[in-house]
Parts: sequence; structure tokens; C-alpha cells
Amino acid sequence: MNLKNELRPFPFLTEWQQTADETGIGVFLIGGFVRDLLLQRMRSKPEMDFLVMGDSEIFARKVCKKVDGTGFTVYKNFGTAHFHTPEWSFEFVSARRESYSKESRNPSVTAGTFEDDILRRDFTVNALAVSLNKDNFGELIDLTGGLTDLDHKILRTPLDPEATFDDDPLRIMRAFRFASQLNFQPHDSIFPAAFKMRDRLKIVARERVTDEFLKIMASDFPSIGLILMYRTGVLEVVFPELARLGGVDQRKDYHHKDVFYHTCDVLDNLCKVSDNIWLRMATLLHDIGKPATKRFYEGIGWTFHGHEEIGARMIEGIFERLKLPHHKIDYVTRLVRLHQRPMALAEESVTDSAIRRLIVDAGEDLNDLITLCRADITSKNREKVNRYLENYNTVMERVYEVEEKDRLRAFQSPVRGDVIMQVLQIKPGKAVGIIKKAIEEAILDGTIPNDYEAAFTYMMENKDELLKATGD
Repeated sequence: MNLKNELRPFPFLTEWQQTADETGIGVFLIGGFVRDLLLQRMRSKPEMDFLVMGDSEIFARKVCKKVDGTGFTVYKNFGTAHFHTPEWSFEFVSARRESYSKESRNPSVTAGTFEDDILRRDFTVNALAVSLNKDNFGELIDLTGGLTDLDHKILRTPLDPEATFDDDPLRIMRAFRFASQLNFQPHDSIFPAAFKMRDRLKIVARERVTDEFLKIMASDFPSIGLILMYRTGVLEVVFPELARLGGVDQRKDYHHKDVFYHTCDVLDNLCKVSDNIWLRMATLLHDIGKPATKRFYEGIGWTFHGHEEIGARMIEGIFERLKLPHHKIDYVTRLVRLHQRPMALAEESVTDSAIRRLIVDAGEDLNDLITLCRADITSKNREKVNRYLENYNTVMERVYEVEEKDRLRAFQSPVRGDVIMQVLQIKPGKAVGIIKKAIEEAILDGTIPNDYEAAFTYMMENKDELLKATGD
């Protein structure tokens, strides 16, 4: 097979053929770009990898100049060179063979043949190479059966998967990531190897493992990768809190649905309507507190009272361990803590006071919260689903009405602290906050409207009682 026509949209590759000819260095386009080119799949991150039969630095420097590349970097220990342009990221690697110790993820690298380099690749579909050389430009080279695996949507390692994962444990995560991204089925041999080698992931830098996990989360169907991780025991190593959601307990006539698989269903529902990775993360974690709160009561069954609060308190520790960005902790924590609130409002008569408190507590994340709650409806009973959705529509209509009337976004007392101190003649301190809180509660309860005049009047009419409550 020749891909010369498929390479036409990338004219710089034809120019690089001349560089390869001039230097006598054989060059091949390889890896994910070739795979996606054959799948006619748009790449979210435009990058190309090249296999160089010689000194990768020499070749990379020459082509970098031709395309005005920037950020040129060389890693001599690994025989690689990198640079980028505004549109592309490029990596060049000299043909090599690798060996690993049990204690390290850093390979010992020596020069190798074209076949050596192909066989060290993670999966056959990523081991397809396209020649950029003059005598056979565009020719597809398949030494491992990758083209057949691509046709059958199979993920298979070029060598024994146990040895492949032992050498580079991160490939376990990559297998499940590609399964999610491409909707490919891992070969049967991958599962026992992943199970046996799963503890080797502990030697890999946490940031790299998390990066693969986030790529699973960013796919159209994260449940594919998550379920494969769960069934092979990998999730217990990478994300034990999530693994503990699995399992169903049965007592008498009472059972609860498997929270892990329920979470996967909710996440897939959410992914149909949002690609916000942190909303997806909040959805993944919305029931993370259930194992700690699971209780059985005769005549009632299984309960998870307070799981939203327990789950919210777990978020910071999870983010810390997974090396996730700290500035997203508050957002995810808020959604986890509040995810039961709209459900409760959907099941009972809704008061303006309850609506106000939801609006204030959710703030700018209210729409994301409702999106999560809608995704959380996973019943197979279509009538029940429609009833819940209709209730949410009713709640949101009330939310918009109350919000427009009371102007509650970024809500706080209309009477500022400096005014409180001046008028009531009190010093800065806790008392000011108590009085502001009392005014805010009066607004949320509907006792007074959300405006300065009403709030000031309320403060003056109740100043003796308010001051008494502060101890001043």
C-alpha cells in the first residue's frame, strides 16, 4: 500500500524527502499519525513522529530550519530531538533498542535496526511506518500485522504483552486509553498481562499516569477504559477510591445497584452533552463518598446518608495524590457537595427560599450542576426518566424566575461591612460578619428583597437583636 496521495496535504514531507536523500539518512513517518491517517481520524493535538535511520539530531536540525521551527530540544541519552511550528509538534528518534531494569522506567538505549525499533513499539496499530525516502516515498511498511489489527479494531502488542508492559508499565494505561479513544478491543492476551503487571505502574511518575487517565476521561466513552481498568485490577492501583465503588450487596429483598457501573453510565451520559473535563471529573466523583456511608436498615434497605458531604471532603486528597490542578478543587468539590440538592427539589414542592439557597450556593456553576444531575438519571424505565427530566425543567424555570427577580448570582449582603461598622459603631471583627450573614439569611428566606434600602432598613429595625447575637 502506498499513501503518497494521503500525504499531499503535508507538502513539507515531500521537501524532507530531499533532505533525507541529501544526507543519506533514511526517514520514516511512524506511530499515531499514520494510524489516524488510515482511520481518517482528526487529531486533537497535531503532532508527527519520525523514525530516523541514523543521527536524529542531524536530520531534525536540517528540517527545522526549512520550516522555521522553534523550541529545538535534544535528548542525547534517548536519541531523540523535538521542535515545533505554530501548527505542528515534531519528534525524531534514532532507531534503537531498549532494555529496562525492574526498579526504573528509564530505559537503557542502544542503537538498533529498523525492526528493533518497530518491535519496541507499544501496539501494532502504532507500529505502522510510511517511508519518506526517494526510492519508495509513501510506501506503508507493516512488520507486525498492524494493518489487519486496524481493520479489525484490535489492540495488540508487537511482542508478548507481559514483556511489553514489564518494560514500560505506562503501556497498560495506554491500552485502555486507546480502547476509549478509538473504540478498539484489546486482544485477549492483554488482560492477564495487565493484571499481572499492574503493580509496576507504581514506579511510573504519577503525572504521566494521570495524563493517560485524563485522556481516557476526555474520550467520547470514558466508561470503556474505566471498566477495563476495573476488571483488570488496574483501577485499584491507580484510583482505589473509584475501584471501591464496585460491588453489589444483597440483604433479604433489598439490593443496591453497583455504584461503579452506575457512575460509568452517568459519566457517559454527561459526555454526550459536555466536553468540560472538570465537569466530567465531578461527575466521576459525585458518588465517591457512598462506600463510607453505606448502611442497611430493616424495613428500609440500603442508605447512603451524607455521602455528598463525605465525598466533597475527599476531593482535595484525591487531587493531591493524582497531581491534578489545585485551582479546580473548589469547582469539583462544590458540584459533588451539591449534586443531591436539585434532586431533592425535583421531588418535593419547591419554595422560593430553597431555590434562592441553591442559586447562591452553586453560584456560577449552577448550570453545570443541573447538567450533572440530568446525567445522573440512569433508570431503564423511560417513563421514570421523563418524569425526572420534567421535574428538573420545572425547577430550572423557577430558578430563572427567582434569579431574575432577586439578582442572586455572586450574592452577598447589599449593606457592606464599612457601613455596618459606621452606623452600628462596632469595630472590625466577627460581629460584622454575623450581621452581614443575618441580612443575607433574611433575603434568602424571602423576608426582605435583595436591595440596599430594604437590607439597611432591616438592619436598623433589628439592630438591638443583631448586636445581642454578636455579643457586642
